[in-house]
Amino acid sequence: MKPITTYKQRVFGLDVVRAIAILLILCSHSTLLLFPESKSTLVKFIQFFGTIGVDIFFVLSGFLIGTILIKHIEAKQTSFRHFTNFWMRRWFRTLPNYYLVLLINIGLLFVFNTEIPKQLYKYFFFFQNFSQQQPDFFTESWSLSIEEFAYLIGPIVLMLFGLILRRINKWTFLMTVFLTILFFTFSRYVFQINYTVIPTEIQWSKLLRKVVIYRIDSIYYGFLGAFISYYYTQFWKKYKWLSFILGTVLFLGLHIYIYKNQLEPNSFSSFFNIWYLALVSISILLTFPVFSTWKKGSLFSKSITKISLWSYSIYLVNYSIVLLSIQQLINISLLNTFEKIGILIFFWIFTFILSALLFKYFEKPILNYRESYKFTKSF
Repeated sequence: MKPITTYKQRVFGLDVVRAIAILLILCSHSTLLLFPESKSTLVKFIQFFGTIGVDIFFVLSGFLIGTILIKHIEAKQTSFRHFTNFWMRRWFRTLPNYYLVLLINIGLLFVFNTEIPKQLYKYFFFFQNFSQQQPDFFTESWSLSIEEFAYLIGPIVLMLFGLILRRINKWTFLMTVFLTILFFTFSRYVFQINYTVIPTEIQWSKLLRKVVIYRIDSIYYGFLGAFISYYYTQFWKKYKWLSFILGTVLFLGLHIYIYKNQLEPNSFSSFFNIWYLALVSISILLTFPVFSTWKKGSLFSKSITKISLWSYSIYLVNYSIVLLSIQQLINISLLNTFEKIGILIFFWIFTFILSALLFKYFEKPILNYRESYKFTKSF
């Protein structure tokens, strides 16, 4: 079966988005390396943009995967066999790196004589944070669970519509997107009802932001962008700068209002639990018409493309493997400023080297196999 897309079909502007997202995450983790207990406003500001980096990845994933599903629909490739091919291609893209790094993390538990988390088996099925707080192990995997379930849900709902309505077209795709967004928005409403009756503070990020059943709609805002981009291309391009301005104003206005009024999830729960994450995703999506039409030409275009290619590996190795290993081996609180700068430089350099090696010798060969005739013939 001929693939709808290949990993070589790159859009430079979306590479820029990937590079921005992963660099924001690295900057955030740098503060966790050097100042893990800091309450500084500047440190918290940098850490905040690390969380936004993950939100960017969610919307970007939705935009790309949504476009692939739309191309399946337009090519009349909407049978169970076709969607199985879609899933196999996704899994060959995401699972090998994930399982390799998961096994390395398990190995590090024994190297550093660390307690093995309960129900470790859940990590092999992406259930570690399905409906509850994730254990404090391989913590960055929380976002991967959300993405994996998002990839499953779309085709399944589309096939159900196909059985009920006897057709799958762009409108059933749009119905799938809206129903998914509504369902997971409602799930956060249920969370709000259940937790606001408890008079103690909650760990909002761990109990809601990083839990699968409350976050899948963040990816489906990207699906919505894919729909508009594909079927209303002229509108997407014509109003790209207006959309970019609206997205920027929404994002900045939202967070300036939160900062000036010192709003927090525990004191303004209904807003944070139900609406905040959705508004962040919408603000990010509104910038995509500019990025998705950005042509290569930057002085740093090669570096941006490389960072984009390595971004998945960087995301997987930078925290649990590199950062936590450094903290196990070195008591950073005892270091002077010059030594801390040296540790920070080492963290960045070693992360990039390890990620580049992982991409070149593991991730890329698997992707090349995925594009091979042998693979496409099998599925």
